[in-house]
This record gives sequence, structure tokens and C-alpha cells, in this order.
Amino acid sequence: MPSVDLNADMGESYGAWKMGDDAALLDIVTSANIACGGHAGDADVMAATMRIAHDNGVGIGAHPGFMDIAGFGRNRMSVPRATLQNQIRYQVGASVGMARSLGAEVRHLKLHGALANMASEDEGLARDLYEAALSVAPDLIVMVLSATAQQSAAEALGCAWAGEIFADRAYNDNATLVDRSLPGAVIHDAALAGKRMVEMVRAGAIITESGKHIPTRIDTICLHGDTAEAVQIAAAVRSELEAAGISLAQFKGHRA
Repeated sequence: MPSVDLNADMGESYGAWKMGDDAALLDIVTSANIACGGHAGDADVMAATMRIAHDNGVGIGAHPGFMDIAGFGRNRMSVPRATLQNQIRYQVGASVGMARSLGAEVRHLKLHGALANMASEDEGLARDLYEAALSVAPDLIVMVLSATAQQSAAEALGCAWAGEIFADRAYNDNATLVDRSLPGAVIHDAALAGKRMVEMVRAGAIITESGKHIPTRIDTICLHGDTAEAVQIAAAVRSELEAAGISLAQFKGHRA
């Protein structure tokens, strides 16, 4: 029987600003990508989210992005490479330290937003970012956008990695995500999201907007936590997978 991990981006509230329903998502997912204060999140939110994840047996991941609170990390930015690497080290270090203070551990890394999209197109950038994160926490499993430059970078580094697809995002024919500014880029229909994930897991492939199949490893499925339908989509995806005989389990990571 095939198995797959479900992950969600969370811990993205900040001060008095509330983003998403993390507690509800943590009853559904098997892995959590928790913001590190770069694009979103703060110390209190990080601690509270990690505590619930740990109590629920959900795998904890560091979710660093551009230092861009105002833009939620979704603005493409030009940052000197050494500075960007230090910003990744800074965010991963905060994540690892907070988890340790709670008796938990950070087991994986997932890049956020525009930084992740840029790394999916640029293997050199992806490799630099992963090397920076691994310099802080060498045993991290790197979650990559499957079949993109992120996967190539992880394979070249020889680090442990897990391949990710998205339940609520449409795909281009090169396995990158359709830009959020375009119609249909974000999927809001929970039933549709569930059915397309079963189809992709069974096919062992990303299925693009044009219908193209891109064979790839599917270790984990992302369920974004910042959309209005996030919890409904997460529940629908889990229900459809289980109904199709696909079990849920945290990814283990593998090497090229």
C-alpha cells in the first residue's frame, strides 16, 4: 500500500495579526512547516505552534523565506548571496533553538514563497540555501519541489531529501507552480484538490494544467495554511487519500 506525508505551512501569525487555523490543521497533517520570523511568525507564535505539533506527533520543519514581513515573503528580492545565506542560518537557528527548548526537534527544511520559487528555477541558488541551512543543522531532511532545480540541488549535495507536490496549486509544464497572479493558480475547491492528489499519487507524477504527466517521487503533499479553505482542503485531501487506500505517514527522506 502506498503512503504519503501531508504537510502544511503554518506559524504565520504575527503579534495581533492572525493567519490561518494552525490547531485545526495540526489535527490533520503529519508534518508542519513553521515560519521562522523572516516572512511571518514571531517567537511566541513559533513556540506555541511547535508545542501543539510536538504534542500531536506532527513532524516539525523550519520554513525560512525572504526577510519580508510586509510582503509575506512573496516578493522576489535581490539579496547578496552571502547575506541571504546568513538570513537562512539565522532563521533555521531560531527554529532549532526554539524546538530544543520545548523538548522537540526540527526534522526538515522547506523554503517559503518567492525564495522557494526562485530556487525551483535556479539550482545554484537552491544549493547555496540548502548548504546554509545544513551548516546549522546537518541532519535536516530537505523538502524540495519535485522535479525542479530544488531536487537537482539536493541530489548534487547528497543530502537527505523528500519530494513535495501541492494540493492547492496549479502546475506549469516544467513542474514549477503557476504564478499566483494568474487565473486558476490557486485551487479553492476542496473536493477537486482531494481528487487530483489521489490521481497524482497513483500516477507517481505531477499532472500539469495542460494534462502533461511529469514522473517524480511524491513523498509529501503541501496544504497551505493561509487560504480561507485551508482546513477544508486538508480534510478533503486526507479523506480522499485514505478512501483510495493510500496511508499517511511522515516522510523518511532519501538520497540520490
